[in-house]
Amino acid sequence: MVRPRWDRARTRLRETRFKRPSNRALAWTGGIVGVLVVAIALFLILFDWNYLRGPIGRFASARTGREIVLAGDLKVHAFSWQPTARAEGIRIGNPKWAGPGQTAEIARLDLKIKLLPLLRGQLVLLNLQLDQPKVNLLRDRQGRATWDFSNGKKSKTAFRLPPIRRFVINDGHLRIVDQKRRLMLNGEVNATEKMGQAGRGFLLSGDGSLNGNRFLLRVQGGPLLNVDPDKPYPFDADIRSGATRVTAKGAIPKPFDLGQFYMNTTAQGPDLADLYDLTGVALPNTPPYRLSGRLSRDEHLYRIDGLGGRVGDSDLAGSISVQTGEDRPYLKADLRTKSLDFDDLAAIFGGVPSRKAGETVSAEQKAMGQQMAAQRRLLPDSTLNVERIRSLDADVRYRATSIHDAVLPLRGADVTVRLDHGLLTANPLMLDLPQGKISGLAHLNARGPVPVTDVDIRLSNARLEQLIPIKGQPLTGSFVGRIKLKGTGNSVHRAAANADGEVLAVVPGGEIRQAFAELLGINVTKGLGLLYAKDQSAVPIRCGVAHFQAKGGVLTADRIVFDTKPVLATGRGTLNLDTERLDFRIQGHSKELRLVRLLSPITVKGPILAPKVGIETGRVITQGGVAAVLASVINPLAVLLPFVDPGLAKDASCGALIAEAGRDGAPVKSAAR
Repeated sequence: MVRPRWDRARTRLRETRFKRPSNRALAWTGGIVGVLVVAIALFLILFDWNYLRGPIGRFASARTGREIVLAGDLKVHAFSWQPTARAEGIRIGNPKWAGPGQTAEIARLDLKIKLLPLLRGQLVLLNLQLDQPKVNLLRDRQGRATWDFSNGKKSKTAFRLPPIRRFVINDGHLRIVDQKRRLMLNGEVNATEKMGQAGRGFLLSGDGSLNGNRFLLRVQGGPLLNVDPDKPYPFDADIRSGATRVTAKGAIPKPFDLGQFYMNTTAQGPDLADLYDLTGVALPNTPPYRLSGRLSRDEHLYRIDGLGGRVGDSDLAGSISVQTGEDRPYLKADLRTKSLDFDDLAAIFGGVPSRKAGETVSAEQKAMGQQMAAQRRLLPDSTLNVERIRSLDADVRYRATSIHDAVLPLRGADVTVRLDHGLLTANPLMLDLPQGKISGLAHLNARGPVPVTDVDIRLSNARLEQLIPIKGQPLTGSFVGRIKLKGTGNSVHRAAANADGEVLAVVPGGEIRQAFAELLGINVTKGLGLLYAKDQSAVPIRCGVAHFQAKGGVLTADRIVFDTKPVLATGRGTLNLDTERLDFRIQGHSKELRLVRLLSPITVKGPILAPKVGIETGRVITQGGVAAVLASVINPLAVLLPFVDPGLAKDASCGALIAEAGRDGAPVKSAAR
């Protein structure tokens, strides 16, 4: 009895569960849904959105850390496949550190979006219109910027806007004050359907000052109506700061995505270092330049490919990249020169390129050169900007295929320069000679309060006749040497003025024209006779060594020996890198009994750029007239010969001198080092 009742109950339950609702129930349910939809629609249409101005402002203020106010009407039409919104009286305040004031004020903002893409998480703006926007941007000396909304967090991506089909800006104003780069700019921004004779498009124009120079900016883009998000957006730019000018013609691959762009750029001006104010990237001082290349950006990586042009009187080509987004930019470059005018490099060290006719030099550099010439100064005293040295890291390789107008007969150059947290290293540093080379390394440590410069340069396998080109080649032979100095100072002159170290030059062997050897002894009778007879006979150079100890910027010669078959010459003296004056005394010792011989040593004194050669004063004898004749024959290389005296001299031990030179680091084959 129990089981049949249970079965009947289950059957009734199944019939009740799967029974279709009645038409009355469906109508009731549909009516409820319809009422809700209508109610929501009416709410969205009739709701006064101004009630949300306060909550929206407080929410935005909390997220950005600054006061954001919607002071005017807020109207929203949300019940649409293309919702619209209008907000009036928008104010975005400064962060607290910038003091009172507004970063931006917008009289009216109109917005229209696509609803379906928004439901998929993609924001597409059909219309964005800004009326009378006023933007005031400030960056202080510490690098804090009012346009930075990251609250101290570094962004991994560049600034970008969502796709905008129609973008209109009416009567926009932009003011920028950048205390770090000493920039002040007042500009106007417009993006309207009609813009005078220029037609449709975007225009940003402004003027102000940049680091004391007048600053002009003009950026003009293509039409901002019916913008295709998959079609590159073209633009032109013209930026001027004093005599520096940068022009560009390029495009943004995805409109309003400023993380990527490319443009063909030309930059010209009196000094590449001036571009720091525009780019924030520290570049060396140079003569006037004109360079072109393709500048592109991919997020935090900027590249210049196909770089080409001229710097001073030298050509320059290669590629450059700058990685940003970290504490300091990282610059990497591979640069090449086919023909280097060597004096163009002077500007890098704070000096002045050649001011001769036909040379490229800026007005400022020309004035500096005139001042240095008037003071008879060789070492530049321009102060190194250590803040710029510390502002970036770098890895740069530079090669020159040929070199002209150098003091030495240089043929080519290859140097790699690295900069790491204020420590600049040039290693390896190689300069090719017709025979032999100059190689070594240099350090500039700008991490401390005062920069420290350390150089170690070697000369190997060189030839005297190439380094000292005298007509007729009276002097030939091999030549090696080394310079190892360390000094503290924020200019070349100041670092040299307190440098410590040593300098060594060695002539392991060679030949000298006998007439000059006799005059060095000095045998006036025989030397003049050989000169007048045009005698080309030569005598061996057994050994030559010049060694200087540097202390406090003064190089003291503790050994100068030049040994030939007929004559041994010895000397001593000082070279003061602070005063840039020298004082040397050379004494010749004839190895044979001479009827006539100088009584007093040869002296070389005065400024480095204008030394005077003479003799120590002594008894005036009849040979003074002969000395005047000699000076007229070999002036300015020879010396006056008023005093002579017979004497003998012993040979110097050349083997011992060369061995000592090798121990001091000169690249001599027989050296132990």
